[in-house]
Amino acid sequence: MNNKLMEKLESRLMPVAQVISKNKYLLSIRDGFLISMPLLVVGSFFMLIANFPIQPWIDLLKNTYISGESISSVLSVVTDATFSLMAVFVVMGIGYNYAKYEETNKIFGAAVALMGWFMLMPLTTSFIPEGSEKVYEVASIPLNWVGSKGIFVGILCAIFSVKIYKRIEKKSWVIRMPKGVPPTVGQSFAALLPAAIVAAAFLVIHIIFSFTPWNNAFDFIFNILQMPLQQVGDSLGAMLGVYFFAHILWLFGIHGTNITDSVFRPILYALSAENLSALQAGQELPHIINVQFQDLFATYGGGGSTLSMLIIMFFFCKSKRIKELGKLSIIPAIFGINEPIIFGLPVVLNPVIAVPFVIVPMFNIIVTYFCMSMGIVPICNGVVMPWTTPPIISGFLSSGWQGALLQTVLIALGAMIYMPFVKSMDKNYIMEESGSKADGEEISLDELSFDD
Repeated sequence: MNNKLMEKLESRLMPVAQVISKNKYLLSIRDGFLISMPLLVVGSFFMLIANFPIQPWIDLLKNTYISGESISSVLSVVTDATFSLMAVFVVMGIGYNYAKYEETNKIFGAAVALMGWFMLMPLTTSFIPEGSEKVYEVASIPLNWVGSKGIFVGILCAIFSVKIYKRIEKKSWVIRMPKGVPPTVGQSFAALLPAAIVAAAFLVIHIIFSFTPWNNAFDFIFNILQMPLQQVGDSLGAMLGVYFFAHILWLFGIHGTNITDSVFRPILYALSAENLSALQAGQELPHIINVQFQDLFATYGGGGSTLSMLIIMFFFCKSKRIKELGKLSIIPAIFGINEPIIFGLPVVLNPVIAVPFVIVPMFNIIVTYFCMSMGIVPICNGVVMPWTTPPIISGFLSSGWQGALLQTVLIALGAMIYMPFVKSMDKNYIMEESGSKADGEEISLDELSFDD
């Protein structure tokens, strides 16, 4: 990748990236999912305890009872309160963050988002009593819609409801209380009319969908939008395309995965949730591509899978510049933090490193996908782990010892791909350093000039 190509890519991609990175809708979706992240990690932790990949342990928890319930069932209560309700947290988070970007009341933004979402939800569950063939519709909040299946409707409801709320507020169609009234009371009355208009708008939508073949917005969105998107997202081509675009952005100093995650991560979460449900039910895991596949097997040490590069820098390079940077950066990289390398080596606008920086993650994705599709490595079980979980540990918790071994092999193979490129750069730095010593040059801050 020469300098002219880098300049051409920069001129084409930078405007697109800037538009995406400043888009308040995508930022709200991204930040809304971040609110649910700690809760999903907590739920995953208890799921991991109940399904730790050691069969005698799993059998022990299933066959040991507390007050008539197996320990495995007791532990699943935490998972049910997090993963099974994940869409509730996501809708609330998106409504809150979009209200922040619209500069309106954040709490009421989250509240009207939830209200509109529940108004469109079919609040019944089909039930067939034992020994009966008749289907009864029981008034309830259906768990399938407050979980991963309801996420896409939730995203649309959160954005639409807050937008209406802000529009009404901007027109000053609010009830203003006299001075001396406590601020919280004044805010509640100010939110009354905007919230009522939001409710009226969603009631109209509810009625419109009741006349359609789908009968409600949830079935319509799930079948027309969410399922096709999940089918596209659950493919090797989609993952490769997303990662190629993200890493090209990284080369220009833009956090590529932050941009792509705002669009792609909701799809991955839905796929992970389906894997987790299958795991709980003892069924075959349906999706190779999911959040864990992306976080745990695509890159190691951050964007570009730079942990592989750091191994070469740390053990095989001789230039003082690279060795010192390797020593400083290798520990953070184990936990997925690689900004010291991205901007210190640098990777940004570096045509020598650009090739392996893009190739290694793509290689990791392809190898992992085929290993899982052929059954060599178990599919990721849907348990969400923090992205800072070190490799090998994360692979074991997600896909057993096979996952840990695959991560080890991929890091080693990535190091081999990086080797000639890093050694070439190391050779140039050695020549620069030896040239400086031969000339007796010393760098002094007093001699630096910015006039040139």
